[in-house]
Formats: sequence, C-alpha cells, structure tokens
Amino acid sequence: MADKHRTGNSRITMVLVRNDTQNAGLNESVIRQAVLATLRMHDSEACEVSVLLTDDSAMQSLNRQFRNIDTPTDVLAFAMREDGDESMNPHLLGDVIISVPTAQRQAHAQNHSLDVEVANLTVHGVLHLLGYDHQISADATIMFEKQEAVLRQI
Repeated sequence: MADKHRTGNSRITMVLVRNDTQNAGLNESVIRQAVLATLRMHDSEACEVSVLLTDDSAMQSLNRQFRNIDTPTDVLAFAMREDGDESMNPHLLGDVIISVPTAQRQAHAQNHSLDVEVANLTVHGVLHLLGYDHQISADATIMFEKQEAVLRQI
C-alpha cells in the first residue's frame, strides 16, 4: 500500500510497503515511520522508497542472484541512484527487502519485538539506499551510529 507524507517544507515522501508473507501481525506504520525518520535525518524527504516483506526462500533467491551468496539474509537494499542514470526519476531512492522469518529469529535472539527488529532493519536498509555501507570498520562505525540515532528518534 502506498502512503504519501507531506513534510513541513512541502516535500512529499512516498513509502510503498508490500507484505508477501503470511504474517498479518506486522505493523506497517512502524516501517513507514522508520523510513520517514531516516530520510528526515538526512534531508532526503522528497523520495520514494519501497519496502518488501518476504520469506527466507525468496530472500535466499535474491541474495544468490544479486550477491552470489546462497543463504537468506535479514535485509537487502537496492539503490536506484548508484549508477548515475539521469533518465531515472530523481526522487526514486530504491527498494528495501526484509525477510520476516529472519527478523523474527533475530528479534527472539535479542529479546525484543518483531516491530523493533523490522524498524531496525528498515532503517539499516534505507541508510544503504542513502549511500552508507559497513564493509570497512570506519564506515561501519558511522553507519551504525546513524542507525542508532534514527532508532532513538522513533
């Protein structure tokens, strides 16, 4: 379901959330709030972001196809601005895909709710869309500090 939010400075953020899982108990407003808070913190509110909630099997297939890693993962992010294609809608930031079963396992292991874990993964994915990475220790420190700052806001 698409949801448009007008911010105080009249920019419009569009967040599309699609739940392909059997988990009807997920609070999609938590996802929207996580996307909006992350974009707001980076002055990138005039963006479109889609979030797909899926299962481990679909996530493993995507991870294999795009990263050559044949296991499921918790979150993948596909940025639309990485290659500098000027023909693309400049407001289209990208897609975040979250494996709900993996998020459930991680929430249980860390002793918090599924909503908290999905918010965490959503923020993490949107930060990747904004260009953050954690492959190098110094970059990881910056990214995870940003992630914690957004999570404190929500």
